[in-house]
Parts: sequence; C-alpha cells; structure tokens
Amino acid sequence: MTSPFAPRFALAVCLALGFTLPAAAQQDLPFSADDIEAAQYGGGDLPGGRSALTAKVQLLLDRSGTSPGVIDGFKGGMSQSAIKAFERRTGLPQDGVMDPHVWNLLQSYATRPVTQTYVITPEDAAGLVAAIPTDYAEKALMAELSHTSVAERLGERFHMDERFIAFLNPGTPLAPGATIRVMAPNPPLRGSVARIIIDKDNRRVAGYDARGQMVVDYPATIGSTATPSPAGTHQVRNVAINPNYTYNPDVNFRQEGNDRPLVIPPGPNGPVGSVWIGLTKPTYGIHGTPTPSQLFHNASNGCVRLTNWDAEELARMVAIGGTTVEFLDSGVTIAEVTGAGRATTPPVAAIALPEGTVQTATPDPQQPLALPDPMAPPAAVAPAAANPATVLLDGLETPTEPAAPVTPVPGDPAADPLSEALTGALPEGFVVPLPDEAQP
Repeated sequence: MTSPFAPRFALAVCLALGFTLPAAAQQDLPFSADDIEAAQYGGGDLPGGRSALTAKVQLLLDRSGTSPGVIDGFKGGMSQSAIKAFERRTGLPQDGVMDPHVWNLLQSYATRPVTQTYVITPEDAAGLVAAIPTDYAEKALMAELSHTSVAERLGERFHMDERFIAFLNPGTPLAPGATIRVMAPNPPLRGSVARIIIDKDNRRVAGYDARGQMVVDYPATIGSTATPSPAGTHQVRNVAINPNYTYNPDVNFRQEGNDRPLVIPPGPNGPVGSVWIGLTKPTYGIHGTPTPSQLFHNASNGCVRLTNWDAEELARMVAIGGTTVEFLDSGVTIAEVTGAGRATTPPVAAIALPEGTVQTATPDPQQPLALPDPMAPPAAVAPAAANPATVLLDGLETPTEPAAPVTPVPGDPAADPLSEALTGALPEGFVVPLPDEAQP
C-alpha cells in the first residue's frame, strides 16, 4: 500500500466521534477453516453468534462485489445489510434475511475454495509500530501510521477481522514461517464507476457504471445528525493513495490540547486510512478507516468511511471529474432511485438445491452480478482530468499517485458469470430485467 507520493493537503474532518455500541454476549463455539468449506445452508436465517456458515456467506458476498465489510463469522448489521444489498441487485425482496434464493445465487462465487493456506513472510512482520497514539501531536511525530501487528496487516489483505484470524488458527503464533488458514477473497474488482449513490439510512455506498449496472456495493460509516454528510450531487475531484492528513483546527475540528496545524504522516492507521477520494464539495470525501470492524458502530463528522480495501478498490474505478456522487436524503433508498429490487415476493417457490447435488463448474467471476434497470437513463460520464497524476485542492497543485488503468466491464451478456452459471438452471418464472438494447 506504499505510494511513491505522500500528498500533503487538508482533508475533511472525518474522524469517529468515539462512541461504540457494546458487543452483545454471544455464544462463540470453535470451528475451523475446514468447517467453513463444508458449511451448507439448511434453510432459515443465518444462525446467531459466530458460525462457519456465516463466514462462508460473508466471503461469497465479498467476491460478488457486495461487501460485508470485515469477514468475522458473526451475524450482524454489516452482514445483514450486505444480504439486503445483494437482494436489491438480484431483484429479490429486500429483507436482509438469508434464504434459498440468496444461497443459490451466491453459488456462482463458490466454484473454488473459500479458504486458503498462507505462509507468513518476513515482509508481513516488517515496518510494524508498537501502538497508534490518540493525540494528534504525538501522531505527527511518527514516521508512518503503519499496522500494529501481523494479524492487523493480514486482516486487511484477506478482508478479515484480525481476531478472526486468531480464532481460525488457535495456538499458532502469527510470525514469519508460520502456516495459517485464512479466507480467500477475489482480487480487487476492475471496472468503471460513473455514479456513486450514498444511502445514509442503510449505510451503504453503491457504484454504477455508465450503463446503470451496479459494479460494487459497500458498507460505510456516514455522518451523524449532529455532524451530517453533505446533501445533493457532487463529483470526484481528486484521488490520493496513502495520503498525509493535515490537521487544521481553524478549518475542520479541534482536538483538545492541539491548537495549531499538524501534518499527520500516511499509513493504514491514519485518520483517513490508506485512501482519500476527494469531492467537489470542499473538505468532504470518501476514504478508508483504521477501524474497519467499527463501521456500523462509529459516526463520522460528515465524510464517508469504507474499509481500506473497499476504498482502494473504489478509488481505482472512479474518474476525476467523471464520477458523480449522490447523497440521498434520509428516507430515500438506493432501491427507490434506481428502481431496483422492487419485488415483494420471491419469483418462484423455494429453489434450494437438493442434497447431494453436484454443481457444474463455472468460470471464476471477474465482475459482480449487474442487472440493469431498463427504465433508468444511462449516467453521463464527464471526461477525466487531462493529467490524472495532478489534482487541485483549494487552488494548490498536489501530486498524487496515478490511478491504475481501468478495464471497462464487457457488455457481452456471456461475460456475466452468474447469468452463464444459471442458464437453464432456474425454474420457469424466475424473471430478470433485460439490458437496454441501445447502449452508450
């Protein structure tokens, strides 16, 4: 995640207000990575507490581009919101409850193991810091706000809560040379996001391409009533990977005891995590977070927080000046503005696969399921900045790392692995909207 550029510029006040919800006491029975591989859905909602089935579902959602946030095996708010988002994109009734329809549609992403073996390397343990102070003056004295442990570093790489890594590898020291079992997410998705919609009530951030097809959907921390996020529609103004953070008490917020500007060094544990996506609304942006497991428990001072890995993925799919960002009013949902997920009943009777059914192998997904709304007009894409390696912030020219090359999502229906996998497999009556005939 190290960038050759560490831009120094004032970012928005996007820090957590510091209050969290107490974790509910839940039974936490041990299980292994092999148990996750063998987990099968038997009907009903996901079991309470932590389970191998929930961990498997979280991983499959993650592969589909409908992020559950951190994979930890717990049935919770982020997992339920991801199921609801997956139902929205596939035209199912949106209740956030696991059912046979969701399970069967997720099987397109289960064509290879959901866990993997990993040998910890010396690089995984290099450059760690002992702790991250809360005082900004102390942060400013550090060279880098790096990871504090091997578990934290591997957690970000494999989209896992660091405590879940220890849970799956009891008694194994997380040190170079150790062999462990971790989850197996797909590489970052590649595509082009022309429109970002931010649902404040459901705390989801969804990205769509120029044809109106959903590309990604993430859980987020969004502003509170006291410190709300912006309203209306804005554009992506700049992107910075691994940015510095300039604390300015006269512009953003004031931390007790720190009355002068401070430059906070970069790093995944920085105030804005490993990524900053700035908006044309001054001082506001979409960015990473040092505390991914707290996305649904913390509140921000107006910015939109994603996990570092989700923010990094999104940053490489947006276009400076060519991606709109819409903040929906409270009470308005993504489904309402896109016309997606309007079903009130399942399309057919329960379609769970019979026990012992052998599934036909399908290609590894290269893009998420994307079902366009035939009534929605295509989103306009403005031309990207002439020099993507330079962004302007309040009149200052600031170098940033150029975004990775973008590979457009193919328009050929055969390129959709889920549609290909389900061809002829769904019962008569399972209706999906067709894409517009005239494509931009």
